[in-house]
Amino acid sequence: MEVVAMKDDRAIRGDGTSEAEWQSWTGLHPLRATTVEALVPAGSRAVVVAPHPDDEVLAVGGLLAQLARRGAPIRVIAVTDGTASHRGSRVWPVERLVRERPSESREALHRLGVDIEPIRLGLPDGSLAGLEGLLADRLLPLLERNDVVFSTWRRDGHPDHEATGHACAFAAARTGAKLVEVPVWAWHWAAPGDPRLPWARARRLSLDTDASRRKRCAVQAFASQLEADASTGRAAVLRPTTVERAARPFEVVFT
Repeated sequence: MEVVAMKDDRAIRGDGTSEAEWQSWTGLHPLRATTVEALVPAGSRAVVVAPHPDDEVLAVGGLLAQLARRGAPIRVIAVTDGTASHRGSRVWPVERLVRERPSESREALHRLGVDIEPIRLGLPDGSLAGLEGLLADRLLPLLERNDVVFSTWRRDGHPDHEATGHACAFAAARTGAKLVEVPVWAWHWAAPGDPRLPWARARRLSLDTDASRRKRCAVQAFASQLEADASTGRAAVLRPTTVERAARPFEVVFT
């Protein structure tokens, strides 16, 4: 997750909606259940397209851990290297981030049991809005008809997340792949039951104990995002609410 200007109608106040508020909402737990097998059927490959390093874990880290344990084919595509997460920082200049954030991503995937090297597209962090066509063109040769593409939701609020979602939707439609969208920033700006979220398409994937533990551990691999920046006085990029949500024993996706 990055420090950016959110869409006006989806601005985040402070740390955003707390996890306690979400957990107390009576509509969260009865969401229609899904399974790993239903999301990624036998013979299909899971392709996770992450706008920034850490989005792959925040979105579907638990799913990835369960897929890896089953030996299912997985591809991770990193759209940017996350170099805009600490603007003006002397502790985390771009030259350091371009090395560290991909390294953190690899370590996080390893902790999930996913020992693959993400495909890195190297597009500009914080500037994906307007590059949906270019991103879709880069994605097309990387997708196959039997793939299930997991992307950030097209209305997630973060411009990079939305651009990635739109590009994935186009590329999936062109290749015949299935698209599954995942809210990441929306948990911060939305209120429980917010009608702007497509709850009718929401599915709840339960995570077993091992997958839940691995996801929590994977989030901790993103040291650059978890530390306050003494040179700018900014708090950690990953809010406490974000870390709390990553500890949920379930994930929510929009099918």
